[in-house]
Amino acid sequence: MFNKLKQLKDLRSQAKTMQNALAGEKVEVEKNGIKLSMNGNMEVMDLVITSELSKEEIARTSKELFNDAIKKTQRLMAKKMQEMGGFPGLN
Repeated sequence: MFNKLKQLKDLRSQAKTMQNALAGEKVEVEKNGIKLSMNGNMEVMDLVITSELSKEEIARTSKELFNDAIKKTQRLMAKKMQEMGGFPGLN
């Protein structure tokens, strides 16, 4: 039982280390004069709209940018996880 608790503690520590590492990463996507910045924890850091677009174009482009940024962040998370050796004990 104590072995399982130690594994859980180690896993939580690895997850916290991963979260801290991802917080320092930045993903940026840009399209049609709209730029979105997101950190590795999928938190939006900045959204800049520099062109004169209709509300519909802003909504459509923003949706695409959010989806693209999330996909890029997920790939970044997977890469970081591989670099850190994954999460042992999940198998």
